[in-house]
Amino acid sequence: MKRRHFIRSGAALAGTLLLDAFPYHLFAASAKKFAWDKVALGNTGIEVSRLAIGTGTNGVGKSSNQTRKLGLRGLTNLLRTGFDNGVFFWDSADQYGTHPHLKEALKSVDREKVVILTKTHARTEDEMKADLDRYRKEIGTDYVDVVLLHAITDPQWNKNRRGAMDYLERAREDGIVRAHGISCHSLGALETAAEEPWVQVDLARINPAGLRMDSDVPVVVKVLQKMKANGKAVMGMKILGAGGLSNNVDEALQYALAQEYMSCFTIGAESIDQFMDLTKRIPAASVRA
Repeated sequence: MKRRHFIRSGAALAGTLLLDAFPYHLFAASAKKFAWDKVALGNTGIEVSRLAIGTGTNGVGKSSNQTRKLGLRGLTNLLRTGFDNGVFFWDSADQYGTHPHLKEALKSVDREKVVILTKTHARTEDEMKADLDRYRKEIGTDYVDVVLLHAITDPQWNKNRRGAMDYLERAREDGIVRAHGISCHSLGALETAAEEPWVQVDLARINPAGLRMDSDVPVVVKVLQKMKANGKAVMGMKILGAGGLSNNVDEALQYALAQEYMSCFTIGAESIDQFMDLTKRIPAASVRA
């Protein structure tokens, strides 16, 4: 089966094709890749681990599976375990309620050796200023590495959120933020992000079965390739289809690892055992043929 045909069929059949006919040889790397590989986050000048520790599975109303299941101590231990195993990229958001957990983890981790990403629903300059001031207090840091506009569906977001964007740009110039960008949840928003000069980092939904994505796999891939060509960092999310590919983890990981336009990706492990399992699966999946 040709790769083009697999992607189209996978989008239609969800995880079924992954079980029976995943073309491993088309996605096999020549050398192993690891969760703790240090990679450049596009042109931001920021170096991150290939895998980010997601803290927002089913995140809504300032809570997530991680906060509900693990609590402050449990999620703190997960973040520290990640750091101890070379995974130093932490993916958070105001909506997940995980800023206090990051703050607790930073008590025993060197802030300069961690990359922290968080997200905001701010629209205006005043809202963005208030969020950044609050976020830094909640996390216990003078700066945030990456701040994204969160879960954007509006294709005209670059006009309707210009106030927040302008403030983030000034915050970057002042050293309060190192990079800014967007988390897209619609094809229109994604297409705008690919062309918008302000975007430095885009968090995009991508997996081989097209689950919980913004359009069919080939359509999304084409936009993300354009985004990469335009100098932006592409960070993947929904790598496991929001749990829909839990029986096809190796295939989903191999697909993500083979996407050359993608700098890194985030996965929300809900236990230390799940996290350690991912770190073991990634190198094996990357070269499976």
